[in-house]
Amino acid sequence: MKISFSLFFTACALQSVSAFVPTARASMGSSLDATVAGLVPPMATKDLATADLYDSKVQKTYGRYPLTIESGEGCYLKTTDGKKYLDCVSGIATCALGHNNPALTKAVSDQMSSVHHCSNLYLIPEQAALAKWLCDNSGADKAFFCNSGAEANEAAIKCARRHASNRGITKPVIISAEASFHGRTLAALSATAQPKYHKGFGYDGQMVQGFDHCKYNDIATLEEAVVRATSDGKGLAAIMMEPLQGEGGIIPGDKAFFKKARELCDKHGALLICDEVQAGMGRTGTLWGHEHLDVVPDIFTSAKALGGGVPIGAMLAKGEAATTFGPGDHASTYGGNPLACAAGLAVANYMCEHNILDNVNARGEQLKKGLVALAAKYPSVLGDVRGLGLLRGVECIAEDTTAGELVGAAMQEGLLLVPAGSNVVRFVPPLIITEEELDLALERFEAAVKSKA
Repeated sequence: MKISFSLFFTACALQSVSAFVPTARASMGSSLDATVAGLVPPMATKDLATADLYDSKVQKTYGRYPLTIESGEGCYLKTTDGKKYLDCVSGIATCALGHNNPALTKAVSDQMSSVHHCSNLYLIPEQAALAKWLCDNSGADKAFFCNSGAEANEAAIKCARRHASNRGITKPVIISAEASFHGRTLAALSATAQPKYHKGFGYDGQMVQGFDHCKYNDIATLEEAVVRATSDGKGLAAIMMEPLQGEGGIIPGDKAFFKKARELCDKHGALLICDEVQAGMGRTGTLWGHEHLDVVPDIFTSAKALGGGVPIGAMLAKGEAATTFGPGDHASTYGGNPLACAAGLAVANYMCEHNILDNVNARGEQLKKGLVALAAKYPSVLGDVRGLGLLRGVECIAEDTTAGELVGAAMQEGLLLVPAGSNVVRFVPPLIITEEELDLALERFEAAVKSKA
């Protein structure tokens, strides 16, 4: 199996091809010999014939499916063996405009031909334009840019701690929810209330201090956590919640729960943080997931679909949270560079010009009805259907089949899906998916379910 072009950049720098060096040196002359002494040129992707080379040089931090992606077009991906798959993963809710979108491709190409990076030592017009669009279409006053969702959440955590420090709190506590997911960096992982992700990363059995947890959508346990966070010399810095838990099993937030969170933050001078990394940028049918909950957070974070697949993250803040950081308090070398922001602006423009939110709502209802019908038809395999917009999940309740196995069966039918939580099959297609393509996705999913019934 060939390795895809997207994987090439990771593997190439690690692979030795010493046979190429003498030829290169002979053709380039003696003056270059000293310059390139010891360097080995990278292999061409066509020479990466087996997965063995990939496995031997790339750290095994992922459970990968045996597919090598060669190209993409719209809502489809093509593998090196010539097979075509309907993509309802979209890079895990990232490729909002699908693959090879002309507007995104042009924006990135044009920016590369101008200037792609200059650091935040200088003014970046693309960054200012994207920040304005994000603030104009939310309750935020200012944006901080970074490279990923985890980094955006790290920025939010640091902002909440600094804000608490400014109020004289020396033991700040941030409350998050059980089954949450906020990223893989150490503080974001500590906020992630899933012990399976903490194993082996603690110190004397503890993760980063200053985090407590409650049950998602459970007001009583939230209030209990706030009592703990304001006792014994501690102070409540923030309540940090996903408006819809993605990795936790596609569980939408409850309005009453979020209203109480807002009230508790206001009472204690703390910040309400919404992690919009997966639910934001139109995924749920509104631009931001918290719009479904009738609350305005002090901070919300974005990434994934923000750049349509080009790495970018953002922390959006309002009020005091927007002015808590000063020069030198936080930074990112790549954050908000011209290339990433050009991609973000292309996504923003496309969403506005093509009424993407209308499509998300229409296709979301279509997907919901289709999954509910399949759950009724195959009650021994499928259970609860939940989610919002084009972030939907269906429980796999079969005794002898896991959600992962059902995803594998769908792959055999030419449909790409991804599990969520321990027993949920997740649908997160590109936001541009058509009615016909979604009908085909449901047809292929039924074939997978039928094979397991």
